Amino acid sequence: MTTLDLDVLIIGGGIAGLWLQNRLHNQGYATLLVEADTLGGKQSVCSQGIIHGGTKYALNGMLTQAANAIAAMPGRWQAALRGEGDVDLRAARQLSDAHYMWSSGSLGGKLTSFFASKALRGRVDTPEADKPAIFQDPAFRGSLYRLNEIVLDVPSVLRALRLPGRQLRARAGDNLIFSDGVWTLTDGDLQIRARRTVLTAGEGTEALTRQLGLDIPMQRRPLQMVMAKHRYPHPIYAHCIGASSKPLATITTHPHQDGSQVWYIGGEVAESGVERSSTEQIAHAKEVVGKLLPWVDLGEAEWATLSINRAEPRQSGLVRPDTAYAQAVGDTIVCWPTKLALSADLSDQVLAMLPAPGGDAITLPAGLPEPDVSLPIWDQLL
Repeated sequence: MTTLDLDVLIIGGGIAGLWLQNRLHNQGYATLLVEADTLGGKQSVCSQGIIHGGTKYALNGMLTQAANAIAAMPGRWQAALRGEGDVDLRAARQLSDAHYMWSSGSLGGKLTSFFASKALRGRVDTPEADKPAIFQDPAFRGSLYRLNEIVLDVPSVLRALRLPGRQLRARAGDNLIFSDGVWTLTDGDLQIRARRTVLTAGEGTEALTRQLGLDIPMQRRPLQMVMAKHRYPHPIYAHCIGASSKPLATITTHPHQDGSQVWYIGGEVAESGVERSSTEQIAHAKEVVGKLLPWVDLGEAEWATLSINRAEPRQSGLVRPDTAYAQAVGDTIVCWPTKLALSADLSDQVLAMLPAPGGDAITLPAGLPEPDVSLPIWDQLL
């Protein structure tokens, strides 16, 4: 039987686990990542790919803790895209170099002044001649702001972070069993000893903590996202804002494998949509898009919905956590990034909890299965 001695075993192959593994690998740690199905297939590919800078958390006219905690993340990701950051994302695809915020009418004076304030300098500006094509239509007469927030093609990020020979397809608690300090692959000739185990399995972390006897409660905040596949020529990457402290709708545009475009709709549409059937949710989304973008004709669009849970550490009142979460319990570190953009910050927290690297670099024995990158969720459903 082959035994792998590791500095760190990472369980969960979404963006958070992959970012962490790449960062540890670059610093000389002997690591192995275990994923039950496909890389990013549970939660990461259901993301809109927005690397938030916190502006959407400041719609009440003040910078919240959440807005401040995430402010540095666009810069961290942009450095990685240039090959100058914690990890190398030069092979990843950027869908848009900015995310936008629009209002169908004039914003209140307080919010307009806040967006123009020193507090948001470098995060928000007002494009004049450089408006996206979708907002150049004469029918658009609202307010438009450009945010320093990029939008990425998540599957391409997953591919960029893949480490062949250092990622194993196995299901912890099923065919990968922990006993007496050793993980054993029951359908392969492999044992794993790790100085630290890091759980980055999203919603699956709840079952893993129970199996390992850890008392770290998780919460789920559900969404029902909406997809529209169409041939409308102009992409959109924007929040629509109104009187609420949350965006009315957040729309991003993604390439479909058949050459069409998919609008992926979140925001308040997705949050309130958990109370609707799929048919009702699609009807509601069509109505919202028609009101917010009345000059847009999606033609014979094909629509679908996706129900998904945001998995997070439990908060009082089930509110959204402000920051990424990492908690060490003995030799195990339990993690939830809480936002895609905060994967970089999560890696900082985990690194601070680890001893210096001490193992030799490992490669999986030949013949053991490695996880593939997940298909985009719209290619699966539309």
